[in-house]
Amino acid sequence: MAAAALAGALGASSVRAQPVDPDPWLGPDKALHFGVSAGIAGGGYLVAYLLPPESSEVQRLVVGGSAALAAGAAKELFDLATGLGRPSWKDLAWDVAGTAAGLAVTWWLDRILFQMAIGLLLSPRS
Repeated sequence: MAAAALAGALGASSVRAQPVDPDPWLGPDKALHFGVSAGIAGGGYLVAYLLPPESSEVQRLVVGGSAALAAGAAKELFDLATGLGRPSWKDLAWDVAGTAAGLAVTWWLDRILFQMAIGLLLSPRS
């Protein structure tokens, strides 16, 4: 009788498995969202050089960031409207992170390369 009570107590108190999150923060598609957004942001920054010659860094950052965030939002809205994908706030968060990283790297490279070019142009020749 004690064995039956013990078995019943153990069965009643067993830990139930948590359901698997269908959209984990570190899922394989998150790297894709990050990378594509970084690429679009950096590419948009570089394309903004085609703006009038007086285009500023701020304008280039706005163009690159807007392009990347618009693409990420459009993808999530497409998933929502068509049902062909699962719309996800986590995907959008990775899009934002990728946009920031892409802009930061591109801006940094622009500053380094631009400053080097200016230094070479302005340096006195011996």
